[in-house]
Amino acid sequence: MSSSTGFRGYQKLGENVTKGLPDQHEAIDYFKEFESTKVALRSENPLVGLNQWPDSVSKFRPLVQEYLEMLIELARTIMRGIALALGGPKDLFEGERAGDPFWILRVIGYPPISNLSCLSNPNGEEVGCGDHTDYGLLTLVNQDLDITALQVKTQDGKYIWVDPIPGTFVVNIGDMLTIWTNGLYQSTLHRVMNNDSKYRVSVPFFYEPNFDARVEPFSFLQDSTAAESKRYTPVVYGDHVINKVLNNFG
Repeated sequence: MSSSTGFRGYQKLGENVTKGLPDQHEAIDYFKEFESTKVALRSENPLVGLNQWPDSVSKFRPLVQEYLEMLIELARTIMRGIALALGGPKDLFEGERAGDPFWILRVIGYPPISNLSCLSNPNGEEVGCGDHTDYGLLTLVNQDLDITALQVKTQDGKYIWVDPIPGTFVVNIGDMLTIWTNGLYQSTLHRVMNNDSKYRVSVPFFYEPNFDARVEPFSFLQDSTAAESKRYTPVVYGDHVINKVLNNFG
């Protein structure tokens, strides 16, 4: 994986970096492909590229594409519910905000930590993916049912295990939803620690705003969510995700 492929394709063990430490996982990364628009042609956009599909598994690409269509519709439905819960119209996250959503799909493999010789975090813990928040609106996590490895941090600062439940996704809130809601919805700080003896597979789907969307707190939420008019600085989503991706590799 490199800038020549738009950071798409296979990511070897330890190539992804979180807070300066190599993550103990390998992955195949897929991003929404850009069309011939001003977004795709921006010279500073390193994510332009084509997704890398295995030649040896002919059914893999159509299966993933069908899966993506279902996840996009599911995430859009959840966002409509969130829009109504905020007191806005159900299409609050459509149009210029997320009517043409960027997306990321990762197929991640986590070897058992006991099989690795790896660097630990400052607390002496060996992790498959260090603690972080996700970049966009929502993350839908599909994970192995027989291995508990995902942890989320609670409001009191403690990590708790997220046990897999058959027929469900784990749903994480992302950074852009935190900004749009002026902090009412907080992005989920989480990490992965595979202490099991088996190899773990997780397939997170990241549902994002439009790539060129300007993200700033909704005006109708500012009075109810902060003493000041705005708690969060506006960002352009594409700039935010580019910065994150470029800093995720050692």
